[in-house]
Amino acid sequence: MHQRRLRNLLKSRSLHLRILTLALCLMSHSAKGAPLKAGVAKVDITPPTGVLMWGYFDRLTPSKATLDPLYARVLVLEAGETRLALVALDLGRAFGPASLARLREAARKSSGISYLLVVASHTHAGPVIQDEYPSGQVPAWETADLDKIEAAIDEAHQRAVEARLGAGHGVAYIGYNRRRVNSDGTVTMFWSNPTKVPTSPIDPTVSVLRVDTADGKPLAVLVNYACHPVVFGADNLEYSADFPGVMTATVESQLEQAGGTKPLCFFLQGAPGDINPYYATIPRQEDTVKWRDWTGQRLGEEAARVANSIRTEAHPEASVQFVEDTLTFHLRWNPDRFRQALLAAYGADILKNYAPAIKPEVAMSVTTLLINKRIAFMTMPGEPFVDFQVNWRGRCPAPDAFFLGYANGYYGYFPTIHAASEGGYGTASATTWVEVGAGERMVDHAIVRTYEMLGRLSDMPEDLKNK
Repeated sequence: MHQRRLRNLLKSRSLHLRILTLALCLMSHSAKGAPLKAGVAKVDITPPTGVLMWGYFDRLTPSKATLDPLYARVLVLEAGETRLALVALDLGRAFGPASLARLREAARKSSGISYLLVVASHTHAGPVIQDEYPSGQVPAWETADLDKIEAAIDEAHQRAVEARLGAGHGVAYIGYNRRRVNSDGTVTMFWSNPTKVPTSPIDPTVSVLRVDTADGKPLAVLVNYACHPVVFGADNLEYSADFPGVMTATVESQLEQAGGTKPLCFFLQGAPGDINPYYATIPRQEDTVKWRDWTGQRLGEEAARVANSIRTEAHPEASVQFVEDTLTFHLRWNPDRFRQALLAAYGADILKNYAPAIKPEVAMSVTTLLINKRIAFMTMPGEPFVDFQVNWRGRCPAPDAFFLGYANGYYGYFPTIHAASEGGYGTASATTWVEVGAGERMVDHAIVRTYEMLGRLSDMPEDLKNK
């Protein structure tokens, strides 16, 4: 009698847990035997001149011109009833919560999108974006861009065709770790490294996902790499995608030359919280464009080489699975003292143009994505240090692992616990808001979710399953 009651109780609790997980985590599974479909679109989202620019506290002069356009690139993947939309922005960060919610709802209604993932390249030559604007209204340029992106998502959905996937990896050295830990334990920041002094840690891995049509023609190439797009410095007042724009153009050109078909190339920023390009913050009078192009071409050539070597395959039982979880963290600093210190250091404009809403707790979105049971993505909504990317890829149980920073929100820097103990920019600065240990917790969380989606973690104790 007691054993039967215990079994019934455990079954009831297990059912409740399953229902709660489905309700809170948005977990999706595609139907067995469904072919994978993919569609792409691209739209210009360059704002008008006169908007304040992102990335440098000491740059308070609005933009004056456009050097090269800023784009939103859209990839829609469909497996059965599951539709995922990935939007990659040539912007410093993703849009704020209200704008992201608007995009998700519009994509759901117009295209039946099950989940929307919005990532940013983190260029420091784009417009300022905030979670909440002082006026209470989203700027007109952002509203116009949201309209364009909504249309692009639907266009990609309408264009979706049967597709096949393949992944590969290469190596490119275009950057360095900008934190120098001295022999006495202190940290010295160095913001440019044109002589290419070796530093560590870095991650030179170029991860590439190639999406082909059913007949093997390239449709999209996704390039995942960790490096700050900061070839342009604070003196630059022209919009630019920085080196990722050159990289995408290089990949598209080389694949078109190799096969006659031009794909749409995406730059997916990784974990560059402590990584700069060798040629960083170059003054405009020192031929910045030359060094932007050198950096982008070097990365693009390696990404194109990897993409050309990938042999894509159709999966007999395509699947797209995802989990979005909201994790809550404490603000690292005392809120009142932090606010007062910001005002004292930077003046009132810092709270109007750059700083976050200073709250005791921060709720952040972390997404884990698994495609065809072998290609895994995890995201962080801010600037992760490079160790997290290396750790994720080393521990992820899926064969191919991609790490996306600046995804579905922005909450400053995520240093490792060890780096936070050493100090330096990004570890204990005004741009580091969330409690120490947040990054480690997010990686652990994504690892667990991936094992769950692979069916390798059970929701019942093994010794009680058959009782």
